[in-house]
Amino acid sequence: MIAALARDAKREATVTNERRVLVLAGDRDRGFDAAYDAIKAIEPASTAVVSTREGFRFEEHRPRSADELLGRTREVVVLDCHEQFVPNALGRCVGAVDGGGLLVLLTPDLDEWPAVRDRFDDSLAVPPYGIGDVTGRFRERLVGTLRAHPGIAVVTLGDGETEDNAVERDGLTGTRGDVSLRDDATAGATAGRTGERPTAPPNATFPAAAYEACLTGDQVRAVRAFESLGTPGHAVVAEADRGRGKSSAAGIAAGALALAGADVLVTAPTFRNAAEVFARASELIAGGGGDGETEADPGSDARDLDASGGGRALDAPGDGRVRYLAPTEAADLHEEPDAVIVDEAAALPVRLLERFLDAPAVAFCTTVHGYEGAGRGFSIRFKERLRASRFSVRDVRLDEPIRYARNDPVEAWASRALLLDARPAVDEAVAGSAVGDATYRTLSPDDLLADEALLREAFGLLVAAHYRTEPNDLARLLDAPNLAARALVAEGRVVAVALLALEGGLDASTRRRMYEGERVRGNMVPDVLTSQLRDEGAAEPRGLRTVRIATHHALRGEGFGTRLLDEIHGEFGGKRDGAGGTDGNRDRDVDYFSVGYGATPRLLRFWRRAGYRTVHLSTSRNDASGEHSAIMVRPSGDAGQPLLDRNAAAFRDRERDGLSDAHRDVDPDVAVGALRACSASVSVDLTEVEWRSVVGASFGPGMYDSAPGAFRNLALAALIEGAEEDGAGGDALDDRERRLLVRKVLQGRSWESVADELGYVSTAACMRALGDAYEPLVERYGTDFALKERERFISD
Repeated sequence: MIAALARDAKREATVTNERRVLVLAGDRDRGFDAAYDAIKAIEPASTAVVSTREGFRFEEHRPRSADELLGRTREVVVLDCHEQFVPNALGRCVGAVDGGGLLVLLTPDLDEWPAVRDRFDDSLAVPPYGIGDVTGRFRERLVGTLRAHPGIAVVTLGDGETEDNAVERDGLTGTRGDVSLRDDATAGATAGRTGERPTAPPNATFPAAAYEACLTGDQVRAVRAFESLGTPGHAVVAEADRGRGKSSAAGIAAGALALAGADVLVTAPTFRNAAEVFARASELIAGGGGDGETEADPGSDARDLDASGGGRALDAPGDGRVRYLAPTEAADLHEEPDAVIVDEAAALPVRLLERFLDAPAVAFCTTVHGYEGAGRGFSIRFKERLRASRFSVRDVRLDEPIRYARNDPVEAWASRALLLDARPAVDEAVAGSAVGDATYRTLSPDDLLADEALLREAFGLLVAAHYRTEPNDLARLLDAPNLAARALVAEGRVVAVALLALEGGLDASTRRRMYEGERVRGNMVPDVLTSQLRDEGAAEPRGLRTVRIATHHALRGEGFGTRLLDEIHGEFGGKRDGAGGTDGNRDRDVDYFSVGYGATPRLLRFWRRAGYRTVHLSTSRNDASGEHSAIMVRPSGDAGQPLLDRNAAAFRDRERDGLSDAHRDVDPDVAVGALRACSASVSVDLTEVEWRSVVGASFGPGMYDSAPGAFRNLALAALIEGAEEDGAGGDALDDRERRLLVRKVLQGRSWESVADELGYVSTAACMRALGDAYEPLVERYGTDFALKERERFISD
């Protein structure tokens, strides 16, 4: 029966150039036996198995490393869902199945699966919660989609003795045909396409071989758009759903540019993400662009280039090449490339993408609905920034699938099951919403499971708020016991949402292990404060961390984010009576609120105005965000204030010297924002000799170099204790002066580099500006002796 079902599914998939899913539900061992029967029946050319088990005669991958399948295709992929079902792995397996292929899922009995707990669930059971606190809502929803969507066959496996296998649904859509599996395995390869081989457009500058390598008209248009990268001042934006050949088009273009002598720098979240770009570039370079043999030796399949760092470059005849660098390194435009191609751009933060605007020419390629996770910061925020830049921008979108037909039912199923196409409410539905009229509400997992529209809008906003959102995040939202979601709703539509994580409140044994270096999942802020910053008591108070917060892009700047935070503070800070949006559970009251994020001046300002204060700034840039990560705390209960006080003081003391060491390259506006959000007081206790130097440099002929430590103490005090921008007393320093204090005094940069960066006409002018900046600081912090010393110069 399994063999016949597999043959029917494979035949229909082949004829239509679509994919099919075969679910084998029941005992794990019997599931593998059935999967082998299915594979034997259809004799696929390539098979991959994703499982925690080993020893298969097929290509093997572990669930946690299924991203190895990205950029690769197989005729059959078997995903073992028993011991460790990872939602990300499901997405990657779907993406790896080629048109005419099968995805085989080995699952527990579908009725029992939501109640099964496995190793992935264990990762959701963050202390102080246990695995018994994890729910199975994600799998309950997934099972529902498996039983409802076309193209999915479900078999309940019997025990082979008293029970036979039972076909719950055959998954066939009605398009069978009379095509023999082996006689015409490519019958559906051109389904939905003309089948005509593309040719070079008139007046194309790339070689004809570049266009002959394309498979669709969409790819031809994309490659033609990439031709503009040969001229400085041009940018290309290529967008597509997965499986449309976007990366292949970029690779063809990269190879053509290299053959023309260009140095093409390629970047992506990981080298594996760029594998298809290198594979296509390699093929074109190896063929010399169709102009005969070439001596270039790009090696074998570029998807197998050394992932450890070597072999990440393809040399073309002449001076051209295609090379890869990780995003944070590539953003420095190492060795001054002629053109940059950023693949999977939506998975990178906007702040990092902006650094590529210094390239001579640049292309941003992005998957709109990606299995590896995608954020909408690119489409919502960055494209506006790109259009305001110096570049002439060309947009191209690829809609025609390459590996399977346009109406493939498995693509539609995966999009729904993993919410790959989740979006916020349309702009028109929320336009005109007033912050005061919005309703604060709890988004309980049960509510989200019961209301698909609510789930899609809330999750869509969370996607928009973050540089990368993955299928695992959907499972966490529905099942993780330490997470909570809150929203503002206007006219029935979600206009703002926050994902919150309960942290801390750990027992003495766990706190001790954390202090001794053991990592404790799901407790980011207590972990950093305890293990890295050596605050032994940081994991005892209970905190609530804002993991993500998002406002509908049509309503940004209208106060919705601030209103949502105010409601959250009231609910979890113990200041509500259980009415309104709370659930009345006072056991959820916390001692402090916290947040951790890639620090930018705008975000530092937002969180400072919300009452949060800086306790940490990471010493290195986060590989994903491209920023130094800030951790900020807002005390609530009695235990929260001491936690903030001691860690804010520690941050103050670290930064006095850290800005000239580990933080020497931190953006000055970030350093200013972090310091201005520090609540620790600063004691200015200078000797008379030091005051003479400071006063002399400010009001007289003295020099900064005579007492740099004194200037550093005053700079730290001025930046931490400076008045708010909207304060009644105004601020003693303007933005340029604050940057000057950071760059020269706290970071110890040379006069020449500071003068050049901040736009002073000379180093002498920069020196005079520093003295002028210290005049109001002498007035504010000066002792009687300092003020008397000042009078000597004023009176003269």
